[in-house]
Amino acid sequence: MDNKKLISIYKKLFKSFGPQRWWPGDTPFEVAVGAILTQNTNWGNVEKAINNLKKEKVLNAKAIHDMPVNRLASLIRPAGYFNIKAKRLKAFIDFLMNDYHGSMKNMRKEEMHSLRKKLLSVNGIGTETADSILLYALDKPIFVIDAYTKRVLSRHNILGHDETYDKFQELFRLSLKKDVKLYNEYHALFVRAGKEFCKPKPRCEECPLRNI
Repeated sequence: MDNKKLISIYKKLFKSFGPQRWWPGDTPFEVAVGAILTQNTNWGNVEKAINNLKKEKVLNAKAIHDMPVNRLASLIRPAGYFNIKAKRLKAFIDFLMNDYHGSMKNMRKEEMHSLRKKLLSVNGIGTETADSILLYALDKPIFVIDAYTKRVLSRHNILGHDETYDKFQELFRLSLKKDVKLYNEYHALFVRAGKEFCKPKPRCEECPLRNI
């Protein structure tokens, strides 16, 4: 794969959309909670759930750790699948409390690959969620692969849509410099392109990538 093509895609998207300022969140902890809640829903619903936690002043590790799971489920209800997500959130908080004394700062000190392995062993955290926490909450240089990224790249014949998550991730690891800011911005631009143009039914004629 010619890395010039990946860089060209980035430049065209950035020129068209500008900086995305993603991931929204006031603290690394809030970003990590958002990454878990955003599974199978849109960001608007996640914001409502997070605002519920903020209103009740319980958007912190200790408060969620001490809270009964059914109360947590009722607060995050807008995010959908709230009973499942409450258990997943609890599992993550247990991990944070047990291994890092409830501190995202302590978690951030751990080496990326070792931490990724641990995150993937937490109930309900898959590759995309783990990598979102690593990149967006902890500033670790890892590229997040999601449905939008796969769709854009496969439609431009860069990688087949059915290739593995690891294969897509390797593409970025080998083609781009390790840069948290670049990875952050590029992934956010894929999301924007996927939502606006590279939809299941694409709007290719208006897409900034139409001539790639």
